[in-house]
Amino acid sequence: MTDAERAAFLEQLRAQVGKASQPELARDPVNQPMIRHWCDAMEDQNPVYTDAPFAAQSIHRTLVAPPAMLHAWMMPGNISRQVRQRGKSVLSRLNAAGYTSVVATNSEQEYLRYLKPGDVLTGVESLTGVSEEKHTTLGAGHFVTMRTEYRDQTGAAVGHMQLRLLKFKPGTGSSANAEGAEAAKGPRPVRPRPGISRDTQFFWDGFKVGELRIQRCNTCRTLHHPPMVRCPACGGYDFGYQVSSGKGTVYSFVEPCHPKVPAFDYPYVVGLVELEEGTRLITNIVDLDPERVAIGMRVEVVFQKPDPDLILPMFRPQRPPHRQTTLSFDAVAVGDELPPCPIPVTTRLIVAGAIASRDYQDVHHDREAAVERGLPDIFMNIFTTGGLCGRYLSDWAGPEALMRSLTMRLGVPNFPHDTMTLAGAVRSKSVHDGRGLIEVGLRGYNRRGDHVTGTAGLELPRQGEAVR
Repeated sequence: MTDAERAAFLEQLRAQVGKASQPELARDPVNQPMIRHWCDAMEDQNPVYTDAPFAAQSIHRTLVAPPAMLHAWMMPGNISRQVRQRGKSVLSRLNAAGYTSVVATNSEQEYLRYLKPGDVLTGVESLTGVSEEKHTTLGAGHFVTMRTEYRDQTGAAVGHMQLRLLKFKPGTGSSANAEGAEAAKGPRPVRPRPGISRDTQFFWDGFKVGELRIQRCNTCRTLHHPPMVRCPACGGYDFGYQVSSGKGTVYSFVEPCHPKVPAFDYPYVVGLVELEEGTRLITNIVDLDPERVAIGMRVEVVFQKPDPDLILPMFRPQRPPHRQTTLSFDAVAVGDELPPCPIPVTTRLIVAGAIASRDYQDVHHDREAAVERGLPDIFMNIFTTGGLCGRYLSDWAGPEALMRSLTMRLGVPNFPHDTMTLAGAVRSKSVHDGRGLIEVGLRGYNRRGDHVTGTAGLELPRQGEAVR
């Protein structure tokens, strides 16, 4: 395009800004099967979503839908039967002009009340902005911002969402070039091989079947690690092994910074982990910022493959437990940190999350389509990220904490075979109209960098009161 043609094209796109679509009725009422599907995909255990007896005794008095599902009830599905003219016309024009790839970059959601099975939503979408052409790492494209207002069957507002998309031309970004430059450096050195003897073979064989094995004396039942040729307790030579629970605590750790060894991933933390069984082993602490590693931290084993011929046991923080009772507003202080929560990013999670959120963009389930658009693999959609943030907050705050808002800004993608670690901290707390409100700052990062940053607004019960 010439500059004049580019300006005329942008003017056509922006002609729809500020105009609202006709009200669009959801295809299905809020329903329990979709809620269960969502909770299964996100591994969300909050009983107010799926446990009818518990929900009946809760502040909701009935089952409710996870608030981060707000958008899902209005999504068009795999076969689009309804067309939102404002956003659709702009997206269609961009498609026709070669901006065929799309990623969501930002989302702001506000939840005025939790939805219940039987609610029927209507959505009105407005186009709020179209940027000039930007040159991003993904490609040259336009940021398109849309806002949707949601109302229930009585016409009452129940929430809204502002979503920002990048529509870009595949193959015009720098990410593909960066991948190529990385490949041009040549093969990466492999990690040093472990020394394996007849006495330690059982230990290494265990990794192939997902077991962390500890040598055990068959005479006195004493456990030892590293494996020995003679029992230090009874002097016996007859050994077997016990399979460890894989759980333990960080006994000590160090972060070697210099010189960097090309075969290792950095940041690189060497830890001494004390297993629940009492033995200790030297390993790596992974999926956590080094500054958050602490002595006494609860960790669990994860078997990683630095290269196709090597499996090593490493340790990451244990997933925080699901809180059974709701955290009190008075028990929370500004600066409180939420426990880190590593979430393995698998193909199954990405696909299940996309389907549960009714997002049928092919880049979330079709690897070939993703590669054609200049990406190395399928990647997680923003709605799954939102669902996982909701699960993380619910696990920390308890089943009757109310999420009032969620703001997300996406950075690097979540591709398969990575881990996203969610972390957070209480930024503020206040009382409005008698309600105890807190704001939690969120961050989810993987080995490429920050995948998501944002904030969430929660309402917690004040001392002796229930959340309204």
